[in-house]
Amino acid sequence: MKTIMILKKYSSSVSLLLFMLIFTTSVHAQSNAVTGAWELRDGDEQHQLLFQDGFYFHTAYQGNRFISSQGGTYEIKDNTLKAKVLFNTSDSTSVGTGMDVPFTVSGSRLSIQLWDGKISFDRTDDSKAPLAGVWHITGRMAEDGKMAAIHQTGTRQTYKVLTGTRFQWVAIDPGKKQFSGTGGGTYTFKDGKYTEHIKFFSRDSSRVGAALTFDAKLEDGNWNHSGLSSKGAKIHEIWSRVK
Repeated sequence: MKTIMILKKYSSSVSLLLFMLIFTTSVHAQSNAVTGAWELRDGDEQHQLLFQDGFYFHTAYQGNRFISSQGGTYEIKDNTLKAKVLFNTSDSTSVGTGMDVPFTVSGSRLSIQLWDGKISFDRTDDSKAPLAGVWHITGRMAEDGKMAAIHQTGTRQTYKVLTGTRFQWVAIDPGKKQFSGTGGGTYTFKDGKYTEHIKFFSRDSSRVGAALTFDAKLEDGNWNHSGLSSKGAKIHEIWSRVK
C-alpha cells in the first residue's frame, strides 16, 4: 500500500497516520464518533486502533510477530484532536510531544487525509460494554491471602484499555521515556467470566493465540479479577477506572 509505505519512511511505523485527519460536527459528536476500536489490514499486517476515555493506543502486528505500538492521551478542542504521546516503541524521542490531529468519521469508516490521498480504518466496535474504559491496577492479593493496595509512584504507569470487544495493556514510564511491554487482542465478558484472546504480545510471541479465562465482576465501579496468569500463576487483582 503506497500510503503506508510513505508513512513508514518518515515514522518507522504507521502510527503517525493517526494524526492527519479532518473534523466535522460538534466536539461531543466527534468524541463519540471516534470512541471504540478500529482495524486496518495491509496485506498480512494488521493495525489495531483504540480510542477510549481520552486515551488512544495504536498497534501493528503480523501473525504472531509484534511490530510496533504507540499511545497516549487526547482531547478534542476547537475542532482539533490534541494528542500527547506517552509511549512509542519505534521512536522514544517522541514521548512527551504533542500533535494536532484532524480527521473524519463516516458511518463505520474512519478516513485519514494524507498529503497523497486518504487511508481508512474500519470500525470493529463502539465501546458499548460494561467493562469499556481505561483501567489501572489498584489492588493485588498477597501471599498471605490479604488484598494489598497498589499505589503507582513516580512516572511509571500501567494501563489497560478495553473497548466493546478489544483490549490492550501497556507498562510504561513516560518520565524516563521507557517502554516495558504490551499485549492485547479481543475479549468477552459474560456470566461472570472474562476471557482474553491474545493477538499480540511484545515480550513473548509464543503467547499469541492463547485464551485466558478469569472470574470477573464489577463492584462499586471496580473490576474484581481472579484466575491464572499466562504463566500459570494465581492472581487476584482489583482494577479501577482512570479518571
